[in-house]
Order: sequence, then C-alpha cells, then structure tokens
Amino acid sequence: MTRTPSAVARALERIAMLDPALNAFTEVWPEEALAREPAALRLPLRGLPFAVKGPAGIRSYAARRLIAAGGVPVGATSVPGPGTHWQTWGQGAHGRTVNPWRTDRTPGGSSAGSAVAVAAGMVELATGSDGAGSVRIPAAWCGVFGLKTTNGLLPSPDKSGLASAGVLARSAAGAERYLRHVLDGYEEPAAPSLPLPAVYSEDLGFADVDPEVAGVVRAAVDRLVSAGTVRLLDADCALLDPVRAWTAVRGGSPGAPEAALVRRANDERLDALFATAPLLLTPVTPNRPHGHEGPGALYSTALTWAFNLSGHPAASLPAGFTGDGCPVGLHLVAERGADVSLLGMARAVENALPTVRP
Repeated sequence: MTRTPSAVARALERIAMLDPALNAFTEVWPEEALAREPAALRLPLRGLPFAVKGPAGIRSYAARRLIAAGGVPVGATSVPGPGTHWQTWGQGAHGRTVNPWRTDRTPGGSSAGSAVAVAAGMVELATGSDGAGSVRIPAAWCGVFGLKTTNGLLPSPDKSGLASAGVLARSAAGAERYLRHVLDGYEEPAAPSLPLPAVYSEDLGFADVDPEVAGVVRAAVDRLVSAGTVRLLDADCALLDPVRAWTAVRGGSPGAPEAALVRRANDERLDALFATAPLLLTPVTPNRPHGHEGPGALYSTALTWAFNLSGHPAASLPAGFTGDGCPVGLHLVAERGADVSLLGMARAVENALPTVRP
C-alpha cells in the first residue's frame, strides 16, 4: 500500500518544486521539520507546516507560540537584505523573489517571501511583521490574506512602536488559526451582524491612486453592498498625509512638532469614524505591483502606514485583478484591539467576494 505523504512532506516537496523559480525561501529545514512532525501531530495545530519571516523569524514570539501549539516551521522566507534600498523586496536562496502571478513584478515587501510561499501553496501560513505595510502590501500583490495586528497586542522587537506582528494566510480563517494560538485570552468571534456599517475611502484624502486599482476595489465594495454584507455610510475618511510623521517616528523623533500634530489630528478623525462604524474600507496600495527596479517616487505605503502610526489593526484580502493580471487588495481597518472582530468581518467579506482568477 502506498503511504500518503504527510502535510510537512507535501510542503517540502512543493517548496523543492517551486522555489527555484520563485525564490521565496532563504533557508529550508527538511530534516528538522520531519523530525518535529510526529510530536506535533498530538498538539492542536497537528503538524501544520508554516514559514517564518527572515533569518530571525524562528526566534519570534509568534513562531515560538505556533511551535508550542503543534505547528512545524519548514523554512525562513526572504526579506530585503542589509543596506538594500526599501524599493527592492526580497532575495531568496536562488535569487530575486518574484511575484507568482507575474515574475516581472515584485511581490511587495518586506514580508516578500512569506506572501509568495502562501500564494504558491508551499505553506498554509507564514509569519510576517508590518511597520509600514510590510504584511498588507505583499498580501495584496500576491492575492492572499494578510493581517497587521493592533500595535502592542503581540510582542515586537521594534523600538519605534510602528511595527506589529502579522500573518500571511490563504484566507481569514487561516489568520484566525494563527491568532487563536499566539494571542493569550483569544475568544472565538461571534458571527457579525450584517450588513456591516462601513466607511469607504478611495484615497484617505491625500493619496494618488491608480484609476484601475481604484476601480477594482470600488467594484468589490459594490458587490459587498449588493450582497447585503456591507452598508456604506454617507461619510468619508480624510486624513493628513502621514509621510513626514512616520519618517520622524521611524528616525527616533516621535516628539517632533509636525509628527505630533499629524498623529493627533488623524487619531481624532479615526476615533470619530470608529464611533459610528466598525469598519473602514480602502485600497491597500495606490498602485499595482511594480517592476523589480522599484516604484520610482511613488509610495506604495501611502494607504497603509497611517495605521502603523495610529495602531489600528488592518487586513488585506483579495479584491480582484487589473487587466494586466495583477492582484489588487481590499484594505479592512477596525478599532484598536478589535483584531478578533476584524477577522470575523473579514470572513463575511470573503464569503461575498469569491476570487475570480484571470
């Protein structure tokens, strides 16, 4: 009788087959993973294969909690290397990390390899971290689900306070599986009441958004309204552009007058919004995946990093594709600390947005 390969063995086989072309991994640990699996099968995650972000990912709080719950790490994924300009996104063991939908385009970053590994089905989930959009941007551009947790909810080594732990998964259900085992006191979310009151903003009041990207996201939002999943409120979300405030905080000057002004103004506007609606919807990025040379002067982070400054949890889920075959992400933002509720709302949104592959 032929024995069915285990989940870990299947993941390792798929990595061996696909990664030489995609370059999602910097290291793969087949012997260690197969040795861990028998004991892991007796634990809640039952040997779930997962990947960790970057060379230090195996030591992260999330990875340790996943291992304790029966997850099996199979390798470390690519990130920008030391001294690498922020517009280049990942270097795997075999070369530059590429987008699985279009190899001439970037997968986004900095959780580049994690997004590619999940999108190509090499693992079911991968750890990430998000200081400006580093989980949500690659999730959007690789067509998978990505969650940035509320700032401070989970331990983070980032001294600026901007970066939060996150996860890349095939769906919101996969992200729930992650959060259930890394968050103390996790409680299963109740199904949200539909329709969800939501505010939609194409540009947060300042971003220059590619019209086709905006069109894909708006069409997805319209489908949510037609399905009775979302009820749009007659309101917008106009924030101050956070570029200088984010840069000041990242540079170690959180008390700079302009940074303090922008953060205070945006916090007040977001507090007012979430007092009336549990959900904010936007595009994840103002642009589609760009070439490997970078986006030029355009900030791919324009619509994401405001929520690293404010601390709100935020997620990206697939909204559709542009005409040239590039995935587009729908950005879901919720109140601080409402991570579990956000995942419940994301599941409802996913159910109404079946992915149509090009």
